[in-house]
Amino acid sequence: MGVAKKLSVHRRMVREAIGSALPRPRKKPERPRWKLKAAVQFVDAILEADRKAPRKQRHTAHRIWTRMQHELPECKIAERTVREYVHDRKIALGLMVRETCVPQSYAWGVEAQMDWYEAYADLAGERVKLQVFAMRSMASGAAFHCAYLHATQQAFLEAHELAFTYFGGVFRKLRYDNLTSAVKKILRGHRREETARFVAFRSHWRFEAEFCTPAEPHEKGGIEGEAGYFRRNHWVPVPEAADVADLNRQLLIACQHDEHRLIAGRDQTVGAAMVIEREHLLPLATEGADLAQTSFPTVNGLGCAKVLTNAYSVPLPAGAQVQAKAYASIIELWHAGRCVARHERCYRRQQQILDLEHYTWMFCIASPALWRDRSCWSRSACSSCHTSMDIRSYKRLWKRRCPAVATMPRRSITY
Repeated sequence: MGVAKKLSVHRRMVREAIGSALPRPRKKPERPRWKLKAAVQFVDAILEADRKAPRKQRHTAHRIWTRMQHELPECKIAERTVREYVHDRKIALGLMVRETCVPQSYAWGVEAQMDWYEAYADLAGERVKLQVFAMRSMASGAAFHCAYLHATQQAFLEAHELAFTYFGGVFRKLRYDNLTSAVKKILRGHRREETARFVAFRSHWRFEAEFCTPAEPHEKGGIEGEAGYFRRNHWVPVPEAADVADLNRQLLIACQHDEHRLIAGRDQTVGAAMVIEREHLLPLATEGADLAQTSFPTVNGLGCAKVLTNAYSVPLPAGAQVQAKAYASIIELWHAGRCVARHERCYRRQQQILDLEHYTWMFCIASPALWRDRSCWSRSACSSCHTSMDIRSYKRLWKRRCPAVATMPRRSITY
């Protein structure tokens, strides 16, 4: 009684202090949610329906609050209140799991991670959606980014060689998701049936490939975070360039600029760590791997060889067989051991990509009277690039390429 009176506290508190030096935890009363009460059933129904929805198409707390503004206008409630309730309910329903991650450390030159991500750029004044290849060293934190119009297998392999050149060597292990350019079939566990071209490529560069569990992007969280960092810092605002090659020069400068940054928790910059790691990488191969996708089409009656889904002109007679090499950005056509035609690769379908100079050989054996038939040769157009040449320009080109044609006897074109 005397202690309670002296300290101006209740006798019950004195008894509790004598019983234990630590105070008992306070009871947290559950306050009734008067404003949220009208929307509880609405929110619970949405979360219950999300159990059957695709993982990436489920409602966020913000999306639920936005729907409440339109579908329950009489329920005036703050977004924070909705966020707290949705967070608790998702844990109760099993839609959100608390995970504990183990921090990792990496030895120099051992592992790098690779991924594709999408970004937009203004090329020649037109906004274009691009596929960006990214590779990140897990020890130094350095990264390489390179943009392509399409994420083809040729672009995938070509970007690897550019990345190896940038880092100054080859990592012993590369970690991927299950992209079709490398994985043909997913087997049990971490085993994969790889594509033949990818097996040949990594055998040439002598690195090991590991693949993540499907739908588990945290297994390569280093490159996932790098893609977000690079997009926020170097793709904002939307970059402008004349073409993809010009854009990639800008991206290379951005990668070199990032070498001066200091990652939180590290004692040295990315560039300084990159110099140390370069000594531990596997040496570069003396020559690059063959990256082309090869086929052997036959020249048709229009002087074109079909490669994949498009027809490319070639200065050879109909019936001749050529070797077509499809790279990430170009198409090469070979005949008799030499490259006879080279085109920019077209990613549209069922297109004709024509070069007018590939048809001048026909006029060297044709009658000059062909030029007098202006109804047939008034204009000549390329269906891919939409350019045209009038008869005078074409005749000057013809005379320059075939100066002896005026003395040749008249005869028809033969193959």
